[in-house]
Amino acid sequence: MIDDIWVDDAVTALRPDFAVLVVCAYGLRNGPSDDRSRAWLADAAVHAVPQDDERIEAWRTAYRAFGAKPQRTRPSVDALVRRMPLPEINLVVDAYNSVSVRHGLPIGGEDLRRYQGVARLVRAAGDEPSEEALGDPGIGEVVWRDDAGVTCRRWNWRQCVRTRITEDTVDALFLLERLEPLSLDALRAAGDDLAGMLSDIDPNIRIGSRLIG
Repeated sequence: MIDDIWVDDAVTALRPDFAVLVVCAYGLRNGPSDDRSRAWLADAAVHAVPQDDERIEAWRTAYRAFGAKPQRTRPSVDALVRRMPLPEINLVVDAYNSVSVRHGLPIGGEDLRRYQGVARLVRAAGDEPSEEALGDPGIGEVVWRDDAGVTCRRWNWRQCVRTRITEDTVDALFLLERLEPLSLDALRAAGDDLAGMLSDIDPNIRIGSRLIG
């Protein structure tokens, strides 16, 4: 799975500085939020990047480039830093949300066993199957998708229900997305941070990663 994920050339043409660190965790034992994950969320509230951080502004600019209005449909990291303290969801989601706001980058979390085919980031043709709650993507919109349809609209704005990480998730895919000025070293550091937190949840998990872009 991890070796087959790809980014379409049309996305790279839109933002040549885009890179995504793909992290897969196998054999998770997820569960409800607990004192450990609440400590992560509390630390994130103290150390989150500010709303006007240049790393977040880069995503607003990227949204405008494909016709989205970032004030109305915000990049995921932008939306998170505006809703402190972060909500408690479950152990794994609490972990990657905490990493997202502390490092200033969007992170998508997906249930690998819910995927049909390969994850890929493309510019929409406008006829991709999409859940009713997500709405239909516009032509040229940047979306993550698999063989069954759209898994996340507007690059990282809103995820579908089908592949969402729940307390029953065993194998998970994380998409850590980077635009300049976030460096590749900083992207890798965020990935290491996430891997450490996932290993804290379950020391027996297997983790693999791959940088695309």
